Amino acid sequence: MDLYEYQAKELFERHGIPTPAGRVAATPQEARDIAAELKAPVVVKAQVKTGGRGKAGGIKTAPGPAAAEDAARHVIGMDIKGHTAHRVLVETATVPFEEYYAAFLVDRAEGGFLAMVSGQGGMEIEELAARDPGAIVRARIDPETGVDGETARKLAAGAGLPDAAAEVLERLWRVMIAEDALLVEVNPLICTTGQRIVALDGKVTLDDNAAFRHTWEYAEPGDGLEGRARAKGLNYVKLDGRVGVVGNGAGLVMSTLDVVAGAGAAFPGKPAPANFLDIGGGASARVMADGLEIILSDPDVRSVLVNVFGGITACDAVASGIVTALELLGERGRERPIVVRLDGNNAEAGRRILSEARHPAVRQVSTMDGAAQTAARLAAGA
Repeated sequence: MDLYEYQAKELFERHGIPTPAGRVAATPQEARDIAAELKAPVVVKAQVKTGGRGKAGGIKTAPGPAAAEDAARHVIGMDIKGHTAHRVLVETATVPFEEYYAAFLVDRAEGGFLAMVSGQGGMEIEELAARDPGAIVRARIDPETGVDGETARKLAAGAGLPDAAAEVLERLWRVMIAEDALLVEVNPLICTTGQRIVALDGKVTLDDNAAFRHTWEYAEPGDGLEGRARAKGLNYVKLDGRVGVVGNGAGLVMSTLDVVAGAGAAFPGKPAPANFLDIGGGASARVMADGLEIILSDPDVRSVLVNVFGGITACDAVASGIVTALELLGERGRERPIVVRLDGNNAEAGRRILSEARHPAVRQVSTMDGAAQTAARLAAGA
């Protein structure tokens, strides 16, 4: 479960990590009132569970209450990568003297915890890793000993952070363990002109499997594509690519993501998967229709790949779901191509249903590799 920035900062404050003063607002008037209370220049930040807010215009500075109200009016309702900003965080504008990066995460490949710390913050960590891999200190964390004061000081010193940052690193680790998080990230973690270490941003992903140990009230089913999908009972995760992916079964979907990524490397722009969507082994036509509706609502999607192996879910039911979804979507369902690969139980019947529907958006391909290549080519416009 990904948290909004303001929720992550609430956890930080609970564990003694300094953050800028501020509160969340749902209306422009609330943003004005908060700015008036703070009695200082503020930053108005869109609250969405995705990156790229600044580039999209979702972060604005405001010298006073009136400007904060205007900024909130512009930002609230903004769409950022398929996520609607229903709220803004209004907080005191803090000028950094230096910017750093700090994160703790679960490293599934190694089956343990990983610390990542850098003296260069404020940019996408992927960009920094590509440009200067040596700028990021990576360290395995022993789950039994964790991050004590000595370990935190070593991490800070290794990345060129001041001694004062070590205490914040130690407290970030406490957030990781106490809150059952999979990721705790601050970018940027800043040193102010007054030599204070402050978490200027925050990203936290909580482990849903640990929910029984907590009283979390963070889920908001109606928010964004992932929220809309959750409200429909769909297992959906938004990714950054251009090829929408639907499959039945997590293993098949994961394999499809890999095949699409490999196929996309051969085309302009290297189109990658835009999402993970598992409609499940016993999905109905209605579930198929709901899934397609969600994927086609993503403005990043340029093509869709439906890869289904019929078992409990027969391929004719899947095909009927595709036809139903496209009927419901009307003209919207004709805007982007849908590549369908059906195999297994009632595959021939499913292919016949799609052929007889003669929908202009649908292209049938018999193999998984061929379907992935077709979807990648269409997404690239090649």
